[in-house]
Order: sequence, then structure tokens, then C-alpha cells
Amino acid sequence: MMDFEYKKSIINYYDATQLDYRILWFREKNRSVHFGYYDQDISNHGEALLNMNKVMAQKSGVKSGDLILDAGCGQGGSSVWLAEHFDVHVTGITLVPHQVLKAQKHAEKSKINHRVSFFEKDYTNTGFEDESFTLIWACESLCHALNKIDFYKEVYRLLKPGGRLICAEYFRSNRPLAPEGEKLLHEWLNGWSIKDIDTVEEHKKNATQCGFKDIRIEDITEFTKPSLEYLHSMSRKLWNVGRILRRIGLRNHINHGNHYSSIKQYEALNNDLWHYGLLSMKK
Repeated sequence: MMDFEYKKSIINYYDATQLDYRILWFREKNRSVHFGYYDQDISNHGEALLNMNKVMAQKSGVKSGDLILDAGCGQGGSSVWLAEHFDVHVTGITLVPHQVLKAQKHAEKSKINHRVSFFEKDYTNTGFEDESFTLIWACESLCHALNKIDFYKEVYRLLKPGGRLICAEYFRSNRPLAPEGEKLLHEWLNGWSIKDIDTVEEHKKNATQCGFKDIRIEDITEFTKPSLEYLHSMSRKLWNVGRILRRIGLRNHINHGNHYSSIKQYEALNNDLWHYGLLSMKK
């Protein structure tokens, strides 16, 4: 299980930044708390957010009858999308109470609440029965695990034989980086309540140790970079406004840290400290 204080910091982060996401990131009927995937058919931010779901679904082979766990579901953006586009049942879990309520309302408005359900749970210790799911989906959520192997152990337990795991994830380039690289990387991670991210080899080692096979990791940074640039550009333009709002008490240290990290993430990317990838495997 996650350390109590760390878990609390994650909840506090998403509580404090929900207005930021609503104003600057979400689109109508789209509550995606993740980056977008741009290809030749995508021309704007909203389409790119939905396209990431499409790409992950294709990579994981979502099919009728799948029992899907959305591990770290946020406000239910991917869960609702999956239920709208496939004959599946989706269970979304998150540590954050307000996200459960938002996700339930989103499902009700989308008229698919009979095929999705949401719970406040820790994805490293869910309490679900063994072999409950055929597919586990984690879009930019595995990064929050304190010890990534705890996530893999629980996912392996929850998957039926032949079940699949698909993750969109951040991967650090090396461990350790040069001191200045570690400093810059954590200037990003700290503000988003992420303790650390793992290398590709660390993910493979953990997954293999837990029994997974057919482990594949694809670097898709080129397709997500426009989305990353979009966040960086907005954050830079609004930096002085954010500082003023912080000074007069309209934004707290968590909001300010989130804003600062949104700038540092892109700087860390341009310094080759991390990349964005899709990770998939089977039980």
C-alpha cells in the first residue's frame, strides 16, 4: 500500500488543481486528465485527448466483453470513452473522493452509467477478487505509485490468464541522471506529487519479476509533444498572472507548484531527461 502521507499529498494535489484542469485542459464531454496524441488526422487539443484513448484501445486490443479496470481513472474520462465505444464494463478507481463523484456524474450525463462504476481505492491494494479483469488500463497514473513493483504485483493478481495491461507513462532516461538533471526532473515531479519515475529497464525488470510476458514499450514522444508544448506555452504565458494570484492569496502553494512544474516538465523533456511511452504486456 502507498504511504499515508504520500497518498494524502496526491489527493491534495488533485483537490487543489481541479479548477486548473477544468478551465485549461478539459473540453466539453471530455474530462481527460492526460496528454493528447497527435497524428495526421488530429488538428486540435480536444481531438488529441480523445485520440490517446483510441490509440491505447488499439494497442491493447479492447474487445466486446472485456472487463476493464481503469487504474487511476481521474474524473472518468477514459472510462466513459471506453464504455461509449465498446461493449465492455469498466471499473474506475482513484484515491481522490471528488474524482469519484465527478466521474459518476460524467457517466450519468453520457447515459452509460450502467456499464461503468467508480470507487475510491488504491491501485496497489484494491481489495478486488483475484482474476477479476481481462484488461487493466493506466493512463498517466502508474507514475504516482511509490514503488512501481507494488502496482505490477496487484495488476498481475487482478488479471485473468491471458489478460492485458496497457499504460501511458513517463520514463526517465537513466538512473541516476547528472545532479543537475535530477534536480530539474524533480522540479517537475515534486509539483505534480510524483515521487519518482522509472527507466524502461526498471519497468521491464519489475514486470518480468511479477510474471508478465510479451512486454513492449514504445516511445511515442513525437506524437505527444504538441500536447506537451501546449501545456508549456500556456504555463509560460500565465506565469506572471499566477505569481500575482499567489501573492494575493487566490492560489495556494499546490496551485503554484503545479504551474511551475508544468514549465519544468517540458524543460526536462528538452534536456532528454525523460520520454513519453506506451507500455503493454500480458499475463
